[in-house]
Amino acid sequence: MAGVEIFWYDDETSLALVLEGLKLRGAQSKEVLVLKKFLGRFFQKCPGSPRVICCNYRVINTCFNCLYDCSYCFLRGYLNAFGIVQFINIADLMEEVENFFRTSSSDMVYRVGTGEFTDSLMFDRETGIGQELIRRASLYSHIMMELKTKSSNVDHLLEIPRKGNAVLSWSLASQRNIERYERDTANLNERLAAIRRASEAGFITSFHFDPVIIYEGWKEDYSALIDTLFETVNREKVAWISMGGFRYAPGFKEVLKNVEPDTDMMLEEMFPGIDGKFRYFKPVRIDMYKFLLDRIRKYTSKPFIYLCMESDDVWHQVMGKNFATSADLEIDFSEAMKRFLKTLA
Repeated sequence: MAGVEIFWYDDETSLALVLEGLKLRGAQSKEVLVLKKFLGRFFQKCPGSPRVICCNYRVINTCFNCLYDCSYCFLRGYLNAFGIVQFINIADLMEEVENFFRTSSSDMVYRVGTGEFTDSLMFDRETGIGQELIRRASLYSHIMMELKTKSSNVDHLLEIPRKGNAVLSWSLASQRNIERYERDTANLNERLAAIRRASEAGFITSFHFDPVIIYEGWKEDYSALIDTLFETVNREKVAWISMGGFRYAPGFKEVLKNVEPDTDMMLEEMFPGIDGKFRYFKPVRIDMYKFLLDRIRKYTSKPFIYLCMESDDVWHQVMGKNFATSADLEIDFSEAMKRFLKTLA
């Protein structure tokens, strides 16, 4: 390929030398693709955040780092690695994942996805990982396989004949926030067009308003976004919607200032929460969630709507639900998905 340099390495030491040489030449991390075997666990429960209610999502590690350049991404301060690392021992990955599919209790509906440490679809046309995961998960009625993206890369998936309970999922934000904080991703209209294609092809869909970054006029912009979304998608096949406010771990602010000194993302006052992460003032978050919830419920009562990494008291004030533990939320979510899937049978 023109303009592409290929380097071979034998072990971690030689790989480190190659990467150091690229850094010295001025290469950027997102310009470098490392193909390597992964020797860790491909499959795990989402680590969540301590002392808050999490949904116990199951995560498949297919790749570390992301092609896209989102200002708020936790990977900036989480992964101490140069380059996008795509794992190539896919047979090992599939074996580990299918073992969970096969041995997990069919009394629960499990949500499984690949979008925790990367974007699920950025390379999927080339790797075929998403197609194979959908095919395997389709054999198990208690598995909902989610592929989450900020791209419009869905066309290679649309003709899959057996979709099972596969879920194509999008992170959504106002176009203003996409332009400012989600560089190199698909714009809002491109995402909505992809949502329409996926919905018309028969896929279950889900959406993540996370992180919501507030600004003057955000309510008007998000209202218009939700209105357009539900004019676009098949409302009967939207499984879940998450909501989360902008948050960051201690130290992230300094990391961001080094790479984006002119960002306006942190102009709002932020306060440390019970897990140590900084968030908008609690009454501001509660108002934000209630606003989004009311707007969504104008159109449908079917999706399970949940809060990402929020405390039990915020859950109660927004949703009227009392979850003592993350396991309580997981069970409630599972029961909701059982009801949802029955409506599609």
